[in-house]
Amino acid sequence: MIATSFFNRDLSWLKFNERILMEAERNSVPLLERIKFLSIFSSNLDEFYRVRMPVMLAFEKLSKQEDNDIHIDEDLLKTANQLISDQQQRYGKALKEDIIPQLKANNINLIYGERYPRAVEKSVLQYFLSQVLAFLQPIYIDENTNFFPSNNELYFIVTLKNGEEEKPVILNIPSDQLPRFYKVVSKEETFVVFLDDIIRFNLDRIFPNDEVTGCYSFKVTRDAEIDLKDEYSGSLSEQLEGQLLKRDFGLATRFLHQPGIPTNIFELLKKIFNLKKANRIIGGQYHNLKDLMAFPVKSDELSNDNWPKLCNTDLIGGTLTEEIYKNDIIVHTPYQSYDSILRFFNEAAIDETVKEIYVTLYRVASDSKIVNALISAAKNGKKVTVLVELKARFDEANNIKWAKKMKAVGVDIIYSVTALKVHAKVALVKRKIEGRMRYIGLFATGNFNESTAAFYTDHILMTANKQMLREVELLFIFLAKRIKPSSADLIQFDHLLVAQFNLQQKFLALIDREIDHAKQGKAASITIKMNNLEEKVLINKLYEASEAGVKIEMMVRSICRLIAGVKGMSENIKITRIVDRYLEHGRIFVFHNLGQNDVFLGSADWMNRNIYRRIEVCFPIYDQKIKEEILDIINIQKQDNLQAVVIDEHMNNIPMKKGAVLVASQHDIYQFLKNKN
Repeated sequence: MIATSFFNRDLSWLKFNERILMEAERNSVPLLERIKFLSIFSSNLDEFYRVRMPVMLAFEKLSKQEDNDIHIDEDLLKTANQLISDQQQRYGKALKEDIIPQLKANNINLIYGERYPRAVEKSVLQYFLSQVLAFLQPIYIDENTNFFPSNNELYFIVTLKNGEEEKPVILNIPSDQLPRFYKVVSKEETFVVFLDDIIRFNLDRIFPNDEVTGCYSFKVTRDAEIDLKDEYSGSLSEQLEGQLLKRDFGLATRFLHQPGIPTNIFELLKKIFNLKKANRIIGGQYHNLKDLMAFPVKSDELSNDNWPKLCNTDLIGGTLTEEIYKNDIIVHTPYQSYDSILRFFNEAAIDETVKEIYVTLYRVASDSKIVNALISAAKNGKKVTVLVELKARFDEANNIKWAKKMKAVGVDIIYSVTALKVHAKVALVKRKIEGRMRYIGLFATGNFNESTAAFYTDHILMTANKQMLREVELLFIFLAKRIKPSSADLIQFDHLLVAQFNLQQKFLALIDREIDHAKQGKAASITIKMNNLEEKVLINKLYEASEAGVKIEMMVRSICRLIAGVKGMSENIKITRIVDRYLEHGRIFVFHNLGQNDVFLGSADWMNRNIYRRIEVCFPIYDQKIKEEILDIINIQKQDNLQAVVIDEHMNNIPMKKGAVLVASQHDIYQFLKNKN
């Protein structure tokens, strides 16, 4: 038996980011795709420092106080920092010792850590003088300087000497205004130069009267938390807009810098930047390598094979509405085209029989066609009601923008209460035909967002099921009241699983049923796929099921606090993690039920936030054909032995044993759906 029954949430997340790094390290992954995984790793780590590191620092402080019951492992921060340090070392090795040499072998020269060659010097200088120079803003500093480095933006600290006088200067690297990389094609070779180096190697032109004695890159990462007050009397959007203006002025959680900054200069920066509580991290010469996502070289030979989006042949001819009334339809993105979802909203916007449209929006595309359809619907005289979740982290400003545009044309906008996010992905369309109201709707595992649908694996059900859609209508009636759920206002949901109402209880009951079957000597199994697994009540119930003999297979992409494979606790649980070209995002829950296989899809991970602080919707699959299709897809993922790893009892990502047949599930799912069509 092990000392604890749960992995630490934050260490588990860091191990997920390690799994991203593993793809960047793999020679079997196309070269330009490996660069994208380096970018994703870097972006994830920035978010960790903005969102989770402040929590860890606060918990460490609180755990030392005697008047509270918050306790964390003494070595938690040390362990997290060591994990990050080890991963950063692997990151640098993969980039410098493997990827850059392979790029060079393909006549692509990423200039890293050295001066760019003479072959490109003239072109680079012209670019510097005509483009870059306009954005540079040197600031001479001393103890009285009032300078606030923006969150995650790049800077140099440059040391200058004029006679005996030493002058430190902060110089911005304007990567938010100019591309991070500059490309020069010379004969048969391509050279890619960092914006950082274009500035670094022209410092003598910026400071012609001084001797440059040092130049060190750095960035400051800040806490991203937003403090919203329940008692605020104005509109939520106004309160949120005010808080967003403050976000980039949050507490510094990390000071990441190039090695070699002189001690006296560092002490000066520490004082004027207020870095007392920030982690000091010595990194490489270049930061914000998430910018590698915009690496300016394209090559079919060095990229993934193209998988053209599949069409769902059920949607050809007639109207989509007519097809939905005949049979439920499911779309699996990104394998299948998102066009049918856009068509759902477009048809509703123009159809004269449509009287009302209801939809929840959590993360909206920056140029959302769906929102434009809703705006058209309102202009066409339909009653349109949209729950816009303004508190979707890092999407708040975009959601506010769209909410204002919709409100301006008469769309009824609902905002959730401050302490409760609406994360459900549902839509309802009401038609009046021959005096009767007829419903169709959408239930999804991911956001109504055509941009993310291009690389998130999700499932969208289109249905005319009266019972399910009537319950969606009841949910919208409740959300419009803008009140917190309580026992006095609970709605009876018989088909949908809705967090704050019946979702946790229903999942516990479904697990209990499998436990009862196992105790009776009958076949019992559970298959679950989700993004994150944290909530202790549900995890403990899975432990109980394992002890009763229920066979449990789980695919958990990111955070996983359940410890699988421990004798006497979880020996019947197996957990895998799949990372591939698409982001695994769909949530699937399968309960054997003596061979009948009850299947649910939905928006809810098993995180504390999803179970206790959000409105989530999981929905049953009643159509037998669709149920079989979902089961086929998840069975393919169970067989993955190329992109899947096992999460062992030590939280490690263990590659699967390769069998006679090699299975990369995303490739095989694409072929499966292609063959069905």
